[in-house]
Amino acid sequence: MDFTKLSAALFLALCAQSTQAASTSEDEVAALNQCILNQAISGDDTRTIKEVREYCEQQVSALSQLDKRMARERVTEENRNVLTPHHRNYILPVSYIKNPNNRPFDGFADKANKEGEPLDNVEAKYQISLKLPIYHNFEDKDQAIYMGVTLQSYWQVYNKDISSPFRETNYEPEIFWVNFLDDENVLWGDEMAFVLGISHQSNGRSQPNSRSWNRIYANFIWEYDGFVFSFKPWYRLPEDEKPADNLAKGDDNPDIHKYMGYFELSGAYRFDNDHEVGMMLRNNAGGDNRGAVQLDWSFPISGRVRGYAQYFNGYGESLIDYNAHIQRLGLGIAITDLL
Repeated sequence: MDFTKLSAALFLALCAQSTQAASTSEDEVAALNQCILNQAISGDDTRTIKEVREYCEQQVSALSQLDKRMARERVTEENRNVLTPHHRNYILPVSYIKNPNNRPFDGFADKANKEGEPLDNVEAKYQISLKLPIYHNFEDKDQAIYMGVTLQSYWQVYNKDISSPFRETNYEPEIFWVNFLDDENVLWGDEMAFVLGISHQSNGRSQPNSRSWNRIYANFIWEYDGFVFSFKPWYRLPEDEKPADNLAKGDDNPDIHKYMGYFELSGAYRFDNDHEVGMMLRNNAGGDNRGAVQLDWSFPISGRVRGYAQYFNGYGESLIDYNAHIQRLGLGIAITDLL
């Protein structure tokens, strides 16, 4: 590698960041810097620094939202000191639940309290979601196999009467293959991707509050004019019937499909002012019409720290509440977004 050329590219990337930041988004600056470094390492040796910059500015201006996310991820995937986000990473220090689900905690009731431990309407919620490429040496560089994990926790932090417990934590490890389609194979919109994976989701608890299920899923992702949509159907892997309710062996939640359904439809859009909105819809496609809706809004505060508001209404927000109707409104910060 030509060290002089790389040094010049690094200097150019810094200059690009300072001169472009006022007129372009943080994502575009990051993509521009990465393009310049890529050209320095493996690009045309006959190009001048000015030509490299003009080329990269042209490339970045044509990037879709999915392209920008891919560019950011490729930077982190090669850096062993950086973790790559999967889904959103956020914390809601304050979230209000209209009707908390006390039923799973009835077993903790003392003899004088027949209704179980009282849950506060206000609690904290957070999500940590990361992924790691485990194979990407495909001939098609737009394909890769990942291992991911998502942790979502619900914390009764303000409930001093019952010692502020973490009332529920869900863990979801998964392995999935992703393929971003070439332009000639895009059936509709500007970009398309296909994901195929298998996941296990559990709350890691013992009986009688153990909840878990295993799924094989597909995810069809496409982008049109800046709007990114996702259609994720799944098949639940069957489990044996539980011989007795207090035994670990067998299906903890045989009716979960009646509340979680068989698919999830989601979407996101990022405005020019760096605000991002998103939605998630889920339905069991049955006569009782059980499902869920989630609305998301993130907005800039300072640097990578972003404000984040979330509204949820329906079934299956967490595994312990899969068969309880939950309505929640939360406010906090997002560390990473979808786009």
